[in-house]
Amino acid sequence: MSKTNTSPSADKREALISRVFHIGLFFKGFDGLLELVGGVLLLVLPAARLDAIVRTLTMHELKEDPTDFIATHIRDYAATFTGSATLFAALYLLTHGIVKVVLVAAVLRRRIGAYPWMIGFLVAFIVYQGYELATHFTIGMLLLTLFDILILALTVHEYRLHRKPAAT
Repeated sequence: MSKTNTSPSADKREALISRVFHIGLFFKGFDGLLELVGGVLLLVLPAARLDAIVRTLTMHELKEDPTDFIATHIRDYAATFTGSATLFAALYLLTHGIVKVVLVAAVLRRRIGAYPWMIGFLVAFIVYQGYELATHFTIGMLLLTLFDILILALTVHEYRLHRKPAAT
């Protein structure tokens, strides 16, 4: 990429966009690792054990504030796990986590072929999250969707930027 035809302010803008993109990718990759850990835990721990762990982890917070929004929702969600629901959640988390980790690693290595895959999976995640928002809205899902839209826009920008030299 030649910088002879760009202004210092454009270079600073591109540097900022790139930095935000890499920070976003870090969070996407970290989220993918957490999903892998969660998926493995769901596979190896029985539903009753998971419920007990969640109760233990949320106990202190609920003693301080029995109406804590996050802790009560996590506890309520953990109590609904059955064998088949746990298996579905584990497979979903493992698949989602693997895709994120592999694609983030490839994009961080600037593997140009990974960008379209990343874009495609982000679009699929956003469409699914949009469906979830339409059927049962949550602030968390809205924030995740907005974050994914930002990462999608940044990925498209970076892809265009990095494939230009190969196209000339």
